[in-house]
Amino acid sequence: QLQVVESGGGLVQPGGSLRLSCAVSGSTLDYLVIGWFRQAPGKGRKTVSCISNSGGTAVFADSVKGRFTLSRDNAKNTVYLQMNSLKSEDTAVYYCAARSTQNNRFDVCRMYGTDPDLKMYDYWGQGTQVTVSS
Repeated sequence: QLQVVESGGGLVQPGGSLRLSCAVSGSTLDYLVIGWFRQAPGKGRKTVSCISNSGGTAVFADSVKGRFTLSRDNAKNTVYLQMNSLKSEDTAVYYCAARSTQNNRFDVCRMYGTDPDLKMYDYWGQGTQVTVSS
């Protein structure tokens, strides 16, 4: 059974940095599109970033472009979201999710970028809290 586990959240001051990890078990990143999402209190869940299974496509929401980056460690089956220059408005619960591309399923990141139907992602983590506050 595929599992997705996020970690790395915490409390950080404005302008600071955090690195979130998304560790996957039960499959390999070669077959998984990984998305990062966030949900602020009282608001809907929104896409922050995604990376295709090939690693060839990575997109970011306009609100985080130039501040957030993605990287992958295939040996550890882990995707990292590096968050720099954090702002109070980045405060949210951050979720990682995966979509399998096996059986010719399409790459949701390449096709929909940061505007997918969230139901297109099959497996979700439990979330990790990021709080940006002085």
